[in-house]
Amino acid sequence: MNRQPQPTRPRIRKDNMTAFAEKRPPVAAPILLLLLGVIAGCAGTPPTPDMSGEPELETPVIAEMAPQGPAELPESAWQAEFSAAERRLAAQDWIGAEQALQPLPDTLVANDLARHHYLLARAAYLRGDYNTVRALLESLPQEPVALALRQLLDNFRRHMHSLAGQYRDSARLGVTQLEYALDPILRDTLKRDIWHNLQRLPATELDSALAEATAAEWRAWLRLARLAADQPGVNALRASLETWLAKHPDHVAAEQLPGGLGFLLAERQPVRKVTLLLPLSGRLAPAARAVRDGYLAHYYSAREREDSDHEISIVDTGLFASAVAAYEHAVASGADLIIGPLSKEAVTQLGRHPQRPVPILALNRIDEPVVHGSAALVQLSLAPEDEARRIAELAFGQGARRALILRPAGERGTRLNDVLRQRWQALGGSIAASATYSSPEAYSASIKTALNLTDSEQRAREVRSMLATNIEFIARRRQDVDVVFLLAGTPAEARSVKPLLAFHYAGTLPVYATSSIYSGIPDPRNRDLNGARLVELPWLLGANPDLREALAAGETGGDSFTRLNALGADAGLLQSRCVQLQAGADALIKGATGLLLLDQDLRIIREPALATFDGSDLTRL
Repeated sequence: MNRQPQPTRPRIRKDNMTAFAEKRPPVAAPILLLLLGVIAGCAGTPPTPDMSGEPELETPVIAEMAPQGPAELPESAWQAEFSAAERRLAAQDWIGAEQALQPLPDTLVANDLARHHYLLARAAYLRGDYNTVRALLESLPQEPVALALRQLLDNFRRHMHSLAGQYRDSARLGVTQLEYALDPILRDTLKRDIWHNLQRLPATELDSALAEATAAEWRAWLRLARLAADQPGVNALRASLETWLAKHPDHVAAEQLPGGLGFLLAERQPVRKVTLLLPLSGRLAPAARAVRDGYLAHYYSAREREDSDHEISIVDTGLFASAVAAYEHAVASGADLIIGPLSKEAVTQLGRHPQRPVPILALNRIDEPVVHGSAALVQLSLAPEDEARRIAELAFGQGARRALILRPAGERGTRLNDVLRQRWQALGGSIAASATYSSPEAYSASIKTALNLTDSEQRAREVRSMLATNIEFIARRRQDVDVVFLLAGTPAEARSVKPLLAFHYAGTLPVYATSSIYSGIPDPRNRDLNGARLVELPWLLGANPDLREALAAGETGGDSFTRLNALGADAGLLQSRCVQLQAGADALIKGATGLLLLDQDLRIIREPALATFDGSDLTRL
């Protein structure tokens, strides 16, 4: 096929367009789980990997820190006490664990002392006492200890660093563990965790780490992460990976490139036609146009790099009786991959439809299981549930353990509350109090009641009455709260609620929130959110500048729907990098909406970035 003239980037406004670019010769590549292989560009039929042994997304942190691999702990005269403490820790009972260890004497042999300190450190970590954790880990015996104990201690340190946001330290420790880890399962876990933590680092921090690194193995890891962080086109990334492999053929990451990157090196069948199913008419039309424009910005950027060789068709689902009818039209028109639909209702219709000969990258997430079809249905979305889980992890990693949840009444508030509670309690946190408000008038009273200020004021009235004098009184809030989760549905709501915490004597408590507290538009009124921490799309924190500039130049990146621009851009990214999804739970792609992972139900799980308001400005942490 002759190469088409390379176009200049147009102003992206059209609802329908067709474009072609140079094709690569189709060559079969290996295939992943269940139906993923029939996603465009991922054709082939190798064995399906077993995901049953992969870690679940909501594993309790105590379980994550438990022994991995077959290494046996050394025998001990205190085995009964150690086992009892392990059982209590598994049940998140740090008091019971400490009580189980009380019979141990002060003087112990090296292995017993190391295990004793390890279990006490885990108990201290569960209650959020980081000073005690550090003291225990710094006073470990100087003598060498059994390999299994060293493994336990390093696993604990590594997970503690990761949850605290110390991603470089966690990755570096994982590299050290690989030097002595022999069990294949543990080695795979370590490589996955190292890569995940390196991908969490911004490019500037990777550069700093590279400048300081001296160990060859560690430097090679950092160089691999740095070239992936540049987010080049597929061709450039493939060339960089081949160069890295040529320089580091014996590196542990060369055995199987992390994050599914190795699948990019296998030749694949090209996708020839992509159809976008979007509701370009009706109430969702503005949102649909934002998604379309984000996708097209990615598409034209890829064309300039000669990474894109497919035709695009854009179909208005509003012209069809159902999402299934629109899908069947796209299939009949020769689509190799379908991106969309956008609404949850439309995705549900396709999820229930077993006749799906062409793979789908849906742009929403549904709650019910998808009926198996002959092709995959992958779900990419901006689901706030991912953000609720993430703020639970980040707050726990910083030492918070007893939460106050503030949320609006209604289905969304209930849903996010349930997800947050589940993850928070799985980690080992507790809910000290919660407040649900149904109107702006109820904000203050709800917070006041949750903080037990009403009880404090009642006690003051009783004292005044008893003493028959008007004594000076300052209300005292409850003291068993160390973090606030704010699940506000809108920025205006958050700007009203956050200052009330200070008014009600809780201004020093850290506040974590989902991205819904930020409109995506700089606003001086956000100074009322000063200090609040939220998880946000990298797109709104400076990532993907070229795509954002292209959207602005084409007058298509409206401020009101900037997150949907990012969703569209990630749809294009996943289409171009879909072969990486063959890695299953190991797949990891740095997108505009966050780090993108794949779960066993073919849902893309987003890990957004942590940010804070510094005055009225949003800053990445």
